[in-house]
Amino acid sequence: MARMRAIEAAVLVMRREGVDTAFGVPGAAINPLYAALKKLGGIDHVLARHVEGASHMAEGYTRTNAGNIGVCIGTSGPAGTDMVTGLYSASADSIPILCITGQAPRARMHKEDFQAVDITSIVGPVTKWATTVMEPGQVPRAFQRAFHEMRSGRPGPVLIDLPFDVQMAEIEFDIDAYEPLPVAKPSTSRIQAEKAIAMLNEADRPLLVAGGGIFNADAQDKLVEFAELTGVPVVPTLMGWGAIPDDHKLMVGMVGLQTSHRYGNATLLASDLVFGIGNRWANRHTGSVEVYTEGRKFIHVDIEPTQIGRVFNPDLGIASDAGNALDAFLEVAREWKAAGKLKDRSAWVETCRERKRTLQRKTHFDNVPAKPQRVYEEMNEAFGKDTCYVSTIGLSQIAGAQFLHVYKPRHWINCGQAGPLGWTIPAALGVVKADPQRQVVALSGDYDFQFMIEELAVGAQFNLPYIHVLVNNAYLGLIRQAQRGFDIDYCVQLAFENINAEELGGYGVDHVAVVEGLGCKAIRVFDPNELQNAFAEAKRLMAEHRVPVVVEIILERVTNISMGTEINAINEFEELAERGVDAPTAISLLD
Repeated sequence: MARMRAIEAAVLVMRREGVDTAFGVPGAAINPLYAALKKLGGIDHVLARHVEGASHMAEGYTRTNAGNIGVCIGTSGPAGTDMVTGLYSASADSIPILCITGQAPRARMHKEDFQAVDITSIVGPVTKWATTVMEPGQVPRAFQRAFHEMRSGRPGPVLIDLPFDVQMAEIEFDIDAYEPLPVAKPSTSRIQAEKAIAMLNEADRPLLVAGGGIFNADAQDKLVEFAELTGVPVVPTLMGWGAIPDDHKLMVGMVGLQTSHRYGNATLLASDLVFGIGNRWANRHTGSVEVYTEGRKFIHVDIEPTQIGRVFNPDLGIASDAGNALDAFLEVAREWKAAGKLKDRSAWVETCRERKRTLQRKTHFDNVPAKPQRVYEEMNEAFGKDTCYVSTIGLSQIAGAQFLHVYKPRHWINCGQAGPLGWTIPAALGVVKADPQRQVVALSGDYDFQFMIEELAVGAQFNLPYIHVLVNNAYLGLIRQAQRGFDIDYCVQLAFENINAEELGGYGVDHVAVVEGLGCKAIRVFDPNELQNAFAEAKRLMAEHRVPVVVEIILERVTNISMGTEINAINEFEELAERGVDAPTAISLLD
């Protein structure tokens, strides 16, 4: 048996569990872990500028590839409380990340020691499991359980809090005798699969709803095979966007109050059965349950049993991992196909495709300052099918989901439920760290961009290049639009006359100067006709300097993006597309 510090055993366990990267900020109470990382090697470390930033980097890292688990590290006290937003975001979207915090020595934890806080009680509601390890010999087993918890059932984040003296104590530990715990995931029975396929076959106008659980199960290929085998069209949720390519004939649009397509909502309203796999019926997707469910039956497959019936009770509920469920559905569907029992869905698919062809929003506006719709049109033109978009919340994200195109799994990286401002920059850095060859384009409004702008320095220091499209209307645009219902426009203006940048014309913060001060490159665009040249220059600068490059587009101050309170009552504030030239980069053209 080898004798070592308990924290060295923790590092060895993390390496054995597949960890090779961590994001964090060192401090006195967690320095033993940093000493162990330096001594043992094998885990690369990215130094964040803010511990919340580190937690979002870990999220981006996890979300990039199947099997990834992002790790973020902080010291005692405020480091842990800074991580709460990242833990909430990860928990809400079923994303496994491991947060590690330092803690005061055990004998001083109850004495209001400097930066000593009961972090496990604070993070309890937003973690799958959280623990303060009080015995050195339990350190490796706490990490073993952490990975088991993150991977089993519904994935989620965990936090391990380590008192200083626990980290420093010596224990006996043999890493060669260590094995990860088996992962537990529920499966679909033959009887459940037969009932689901029978219900699907009885319907005349069925839809598959693909949620983020498809990606957690790495089951996107199975989903597409199942859709093609049965001929049933697919509606991805915002978290499931990319599970089927946007240009696939069976991809019939997203549904919802904000991040949705006109044709997607119309198709859902025309359906008579909705088969949800790995989704949670989020309210921004459904609107009111009454409108969403009226006149149609539902099948709901979710890995977490308590999710079934939480929003509304389905006609058939199946607690199962999405991949295991699709295996069972495919087995039955293949048998029914061979026996000639599956319905021909070609007429239903064609009506869905006709809606997709005709129910488009206009994007081609020549206004200066630019309308945001034109920005996304130009992005579609400039960035190819391999592009991975990263975004969080706001009118920029909502409009991006309405107008951009996603063709590959995990190429729309988005925090769906929590939506914390500032998430985009650190998450994008986490994606680039996880997959340096990926073509990453982040999308932010000016307020999201300003929240954690300091993390751009991380991209410069560690050479994590990506393009960040910043749409600047000097407004809290989504909140301003929401305030229309109160007949106010109050405390949401970000504009001011910048005495150091008169050329901004009252748009406030000089983002170009700030970005360059953080070691990155930036380009400002006033005329949308200049966007193609700007994007080309951004690609050149990114390749040359290997740092983030920001393309800031000055937008018109006030734009209302399509949204509503019900999926059958979306307000279309702008002109709709009537000809192909109105939406030249739409996924399917009018003419």
